[in-house]
Amino acid sequence: MKWSFNDLAQVSTDALAQGADLSADITQNLLTTNNVWMMLSTALVFIMHLGFAGVEAGFGQAKNTVNILFKNTVTPIIGIVTYAICGFFLMYPGFDVPGWFGFDGAGWSMFWFAPENADVSADYAGAGYTYWTDFLFQAMFAATAATIVSGAIAERVKLGAYLLFTIIYVGIVYPIIGSWKWGGGMLDSWGFYDFAGSTLVHSVGGWGALAGVILVGPRIGKYVNGKTVDKPGASVPLAVIGVFLLWLGWFGFNGGSVLSADPALVSFVLVTTSLAACAGGLGGFLAGYFVFKRLDLGMVLNGILAGLVGITAGADVINPGPALIVGFVAGILVVMSAVILDKMHLDDVVGAVSVHLTCGIWGTLAVGIFSTNPDHSFLTQLTGVAICGITAFICAFVIFYVLKVTVGIRVSEEHEKTGLDSHEHGIRGYTIVYDE
Repeated sequence: MKWSFNDLAQVSTDALAQGADLSADITQNLLTTNNVWMMLSTALVFIMHLGFAGVEAGFGQAKNTVNILFKNTVTPIIGIVTYAICGFFLMYPGFDVPGWFGFDGAGWSMFWFAPENADVSADYAGAGYTYWTDFLFQAMFAATAATIVSGAIAERVKLGAYLLFTIIYVGIVYPIIGSWKWGGGMLDSWGFYDFAGSTLVHSVGGWGALAGVILVGPRIGKYVNGKTVDKPGASVPLAVIGVFLLWLGWFGFNGGSVLSADPALVSFVLVTTSLAACAGGLGGFLAGYFVFKRLDLGMVLNGILAGLVGITAGADVINPGPALIVGFVAGILVVMSAVILDKMHLDDVVGAVSVHLTCGIWGTLAVGIFSTNPDHSFLTQLTGVAICGITAFICAFVIFYVLKVTVGIRVSEEHEKTGLDSHEHGIRGYTIVYDE
């Protein structure tokens, strides 16, 4: 059989076409695989809100259970909506040059008025996920920052004031600070590193919580004659369930921050995340026993969360051995921080400031100590922590102060003593009814 030049040319053309089709199929399958993992991670981060609700309701008093659950239900609602209205476009403004502030007006217009133009192809984010997955994943992070504040000022803050704070803090403050690193802003250009948000999510939320704790004041009867009075929580089992839900959610929080389903990096991140959590629980256990002379379950639980917060900044660049150190130190720090706050009469119901602020700072600085990337500098990390911390605290303090002198941020003494559930919600979280 003789082949003509045209026959050979046709075979070559067909082969090239088949190769192009195969390449397109591979790219589409890669996008699908990556996007499925990112959507699963989004769901895991979402379920963290149930974990926060469990921890706060478990450590809070029974008379305020419904109020706590109400806040934790409304927080992700507000967080996602405000992030859609403005936060997403403040956080990823598309800086032409690194800067401090920007707004993606074109993206905002497309989101609300021309969603069919959104990029859902493999060209978006290197085939890591689609535009819509990008938004929802980031929205879950935004809502998390507000939830941190909720636990610290529980049992005495006005619901309306808290919701107003959440709208402003999540909708404006958090995304602007986040844009300085994740949006390609000035901190990013300096080499500041925060993989999944030890500073940009956790300490930003922690600074907000600290400002709230200072301005709202301690619960009635918490500090008497210089001594700290324990206020037993409603349900220790619920708090334990909440912590394990948070640990589960952290697999999406850190694992999803790889921004693809890269098998090597995702699995590595999940290992360092789990090791730090375990070491944090151990550090909390030993420090709690040393300080309180008892097997303090609360400190073990907060130690686990402390380890998770601590490793979040460098889960992808800190090896397993150092990850244990990061988590263990965080577990010790969370106990020390809780003791210091009580000595300063700063009443934090769930230990949110100690877990998220103290350990968020430590975890971010730990990148400058243990990172496998030689470009990561301790001084740069410290600079980023300081800039974000000063901004977050001042903004949160101003928001709470304005609310305090206008609408008020604290419930009446009568409502606080008898419980917020009956006065604000008309139902109780725990009700035993006996049939006559």
